[in-house]
Amino acid sequence: MKKAIIAAIAIIVLNPVAAQSGKKIVILHTNDMHSRLTGYAPESAYSPLTINDDKTVGGFARIATIIKSEKDKNQGVTLVVDAGDFLMGTLFQGIETKTGFQLSLMKSAGYDVACIGNHEFDYGPGKLADIINSSVGKGEIPQLLMSNAVFDKVDEGDDALEKLFSDGVIGTKTVLNKDGLKIGIFSLLGKVADDNAAYAPPVTFAKQIPVARKMVKELRDEKCDIIICLSHSGVSYDKNGNLAGEDVWLAKKVKGIDVIISGHTHTKLAKPILVNGIPVIHAGDYGRYVGKLSLTCDNVSVNYDGYSLLPVDDRIAGDPSVNRLIEDQKRIINEEILKPLGMDYDRKVVETDFLLGCDEMGDIKNSNLGPLVADAIHSYVNNHVKSGTDVSLVAVGVILDSIVPGFQTASDIFKVMSMGAGKDNVPGYPLAQVFVTGKELKSVLEILQVTYKSTPANYCYYSGFKVGYNPDKGMLRKIRTIEIIHSDGSVKNVDFSKKNKDLYSIAANSYILEFIGIIKKMSFGLINVIPKDAAGNPISDMKSSIMDFDENKEGLQEGKEWLALIEYFTSMKDTNGNGIPDIDKKYKVPVKNFFPVADIP
Repeated sequence: MKKAIIAAIAIIVLNPVAAQSGKKIVILHTNDMHSRLTGYAPESAYSPLTINDDKTVGGFARIATIIKSEKDKNQGVTLVVDAGDFLMGTLFQGIETKTGFQLSLMKSAGYDVACIGNHEFDYGPGKLADIINSSVGKGEIPQLLMSNAVFDKVDEGDDALEKLFSDGVIGTKTVLNKDGLKIGIFSLLGKVADDNAAYAPPVTFAKQIPVARKMVKELRDEKCDIIICLSHSGVSYDKNGNLAGEDVWLAKKVKGIDVIISGHTHTKLAKPILVNGIPVIHAGDYGRYVGKLSLTCDNVSVNYDGYSLLPVDDRIAGDPSVNRLIEDQKRIINEEILKPLGMDYDRKVVETDFLLGCDEMGDIKNSNLGPLVADAIHSYVNNHVKSGTDVSLVAVGVILDSIVPGFQTASDIFKVMSMGAGKDNVPGYPLAQVFVTGKELKSVLEILQVTYKSTPANYCYYSGFKVGYNPDKGMLRKIRTIEIIHSDGSVKNVDFSKKNKDLYSIAANSYILEFIGIIKKMSFGLINVIPKDAAGNPISDMKSSIMDFDENKEGLQEGKEWLALIEYFTSMKDTNGNGIPDIDKKYKVPVKNFFPVADIP
């Protein structure tokens, strides 16, 4: 009987036929745009002001056109929101602290509200505050929300961001009065997103469910007609192929929410997930779609009228004024970031006729892009750093984009490895190096073969060695041989014994190498790896492990993964004679470093 009642309620709430007369609401939403302002791959083909002449999808000029068109034709209220990770992912992020460009652009395009996701913290809470303050200095921005953020009472590292709360620029909730309706909105950052926000501290995040219940009560007390949650938590498929995830759980546990607009997992939902009568919606990623939810709000309930994903492609002519603003920003990027590196925003660097991909939620073991990135880092370090490196690695979690067939510019290549920042003016995590013994190297590789099973983002790709392993052996006992392969083709077998004090170098970005220092915790105390410098001294601060890529210049010259990729690509052959290097065909299939072997005593 209980299931029958719930089913009947669901039919009444979500059946368009059952919807009673009332005020119409259209919610347009995006999530995980990651600053894809100029289209999704390859950017060199993007032509937003003309139609039917490119295959590039997304682009903010096109999104602005969709928003304006929908507002013009929709009856009643149109609300435009973003569910987080609107920043970070392209070269545009590199000058956001100075220009505050994207938030003001979003406001001019028609966005009302945006929630803060984990990647907004990629530069830390202080830099996020700088970005927002720069944006406010340019004019109006969307109302920003972050309901479950907790600020440290002692650490001053989050004070600037906390002040934005006291000033009302960021809120725990907001109430919009539109056409006589009171629309209450709050936001959440989920547990997995919190785990991914490595640079958010000293900001921490309270548990979603209690905060959501508190927000719903406060908004109901304010007599809101509809309550919307922007949840940067996500939905995903479980092992049985069913949709699940934190936002599904949120809908099950919290009463009073009318709509959950989801982000973080980049999941494309063609129709809402209905959970206890609450539609959970998610529009994919990178601005490839704008979600459109139609509702009717009467005196008793909020009723569902329909949902669709609006494709953002070259059937849509982009807004000229928005496109002009973006082109102006590209010129600033060119002058401040690319020209000092001898590059140009629109110059073609390399081409490919096959896809190179790395999907954290897909078949990570058979990625062809991950090994290429590892090889590029390995080549870059050995070309520019006097000591070179024995092993290079990169984790799935920092590879954020594919390389699609066509010509690739510096901006396309940057999107592949766009996370983080160092101490210079060039975006991207700096490359670093640690030294370990042979026994410790084996331990690192053993534990990394285990941890990815619970956290796929930890799966790593390698360059510089070949590993023989026995899959039938127990945990931490699978690796039987490691062979370091030098650039001249010579091979050195790694001795795992405790008596071997030789040190082996590992190169990766500074973010990934943080894992080396916490392997004891990751292995529940079974393994203890002590990262060392070249002289064998323990490293207490991983920042000291950042490599100098030009010792002839004063100060520390940082190396970046995306620069390693560009250098690696430019070293490849031009196989079709058009003057542009072609990505080596050997990467068409995955390159392996681990090979099953018979048991070795």
